[in-house]
Amino acid sequence: MATVHHWTGLEAKALRLALRLSIRAFAEHLGVGARTVSKWEKLKASTAPRPDTQAILDTALARADAAAHLRFETFLSEAGGSRAGQWEPPAAPLAWEYESWADDLDRVVGALFQQDFAFADCLLSRWLSRFQKSELDEKGLYLLARSTALLGDLKRYQGSAVGLLSAQHSYAGARAVFMHLGIPRRVAQLDLSLAVVMEMSGRLETAARAYEALAVDDRLSLRDRARARLWVGTALSKDGRHDYATRVMTAATRDFEDLAEPEDWSVAHQKLALARRDAGDLPAALRFLDVACSTGTVRSPMQKVQLTTAQAHILRTDPATRDEGLRLLDQAAQIAAQSDLGHQLRSIEAIRRTCEGAFKPPHHRPGSR
Repeated sequence: MATVHHWTGLEAKALRLALRLSIRAFAEHLGVGARTVSKWEKLKASTAPRPDTQAILDTALARADAAAHLRFETFLSEAGGSRAGQWEPPAAPLAWEYESWADDLDRVVGALFQQDFAFADCLLSRWLSRFQKSELDEKGLYLLARSTALLGDLKRYQGSAVGLLSAQHSYAGARAVFMHLGIPRRVAQLDLSLAVVMEMSGRLETAARAYEALAVDDRLSLRDRARARLWVGTALSKDGRHDYATRVMTAATRDFEDLAEPEDWSVAHQKLALARRDAGDLPAALRFLDVACSTGTVRSPMQKVQLTTAQAHILRTDPATRDEGLRLLDQAAQIAAQSDLGHQLRSIEAIRRTCEGAFKPPHHRPGSR
C-alpha cells in the first residue's frame, strides 16, 4: 500500500474514491464534517487537513482492504502526478499482495489449461515485472519460482523453437530458486519438465534416461513417477524402440489404474496405440485407440488436438480408413493453429510429409524377407 507522508485534499479524495464512499459517508467514517471533506476536494493539493485529522486518515488507509489499497494507488497516480515524492509505494510486497499474486497464479493455471496464452502471459508479466528478486522474502521467492515455472509451461505449450529454449531457461531459473528454498518436490517436478523439453527438442535418448531416473525418484508423487515411466515409453517409441516402449507404457498404465487416475490411464492407452502403430501392429493399435477414445475426457484444445491427431495417425495407415484419417488430421491442424499450439502443429505437418501409402505390417517392410 502507498505510504502518505503528508495528506492534502488530493490524497483524501483518492482515499474516499478508493473506499467507494459518498462525501457524507466518508465524513462520518472519519468523524469530520461533510463541508470539511468538500473543502478538501475543492482545494485539492493546496489544502491540508489538521495534524489530528492526518492521523485519522493514516488509520483509515491502514484499515482499508487490499482492493481499496490498489484503487487508492491507482487514483493517486492518475490524479496526483505533479505531487511525486509526497507518497511512494512500498518496495517489497505486503501480505495482501502475496494473496493477490497467489490468486493470479491459480488463474494462470486455468488459462494455460484452456490454452489462453495471451491472458496467462498478461497475468505472469504483472508479477514477474513488479518486484526485484532481492526485495522478496521466502514466500515471495516461492511465488516468483512458481511464476517462472508457469512461464516455462506457457512457452513449452506454444512449442516454437525459441519457445523451447525460453522454457528451458525459465525452468532452470525456477529450479534454482526452489533449490535455494529447500523444496525437493518442486525441484524434481522441474527436472521432469526439463526432460519434456529435451524430448520435444529431439534429444530422445537423453530424455529417456532422465525419465527413467525420475520414475523411481522418491521426491515425486506416485502419479508423477507413473507419468515419468509413461514418458520413458514415448521417448523410446519415437526413437524406434517400440516393443520395449510398449512394455514400459503397459507398466505405467497399471500404475495409473492402481492410483485411480482415469484421465492418465486413458492417455496411456493413446500413447500405447501410437507405439503399436509404429511397431506395425495395427490391430493392437486400434484396440488401444478404441479404449482411449471411449474413456478419454476432452476438456481443452490441446487434449482435443492430441487425441484427434492420434486417431488420424492410426486411421490413415489403413487403406479402408485412410480418408477419415486425413480428414481428422486436417481437423486437428485447424484446432492447433487456432489455439497457437506450435509443437502439435509441427507434429501434424510431419505426419503429412510421411508416406501416404497403405499400412504395411513388419514382414512387408522394404528389405524384409
